[in-house]
Amino acid sequence: MPHCIVEFSQNLSQEVPPMDMLEAVRDATMASELFTQEDIKLRALPYKDFLTAGTEDAFIHVTLRILAGRSQQQKQRLSQMVLDAIMAFALKDVSFTVEVCDMDRDTYCKKVVLSS
Repeated sequence: MPHCIVEFSQNLSQEVPPMDMLEAVRDATMASELFTQEDIKLRALPYKDFLTAGTEDAFIHVTLRILAGRSQQQKQRLSQMVLDAIMAFALKDVSFTVEVCDMDRDTYCKKVVLSS
């Protein structure tokens, strides 16, 4: 845990490689001291078609899905750290957003299947 999903307008991949975005989110998530590197799962989703306020304005939106139980202060700090990390790319005319979502511990299931 957590699942970090970086959604972004595809045109930004010319300015910032998606792997750089993922590494920035990972580093900020680790710096929060809430998770270990082994627990962090990251994925990037570029969007070719999008509208922001009715126009094709660039965006980066990060969703951090974490198991419930962290304090509001911890989640706010995590959110701000990730926002600061993606804003460090110094992109212009881009909307940056971060959202922390609690996952219900009672309904979350996980199974890792390893090869023999």
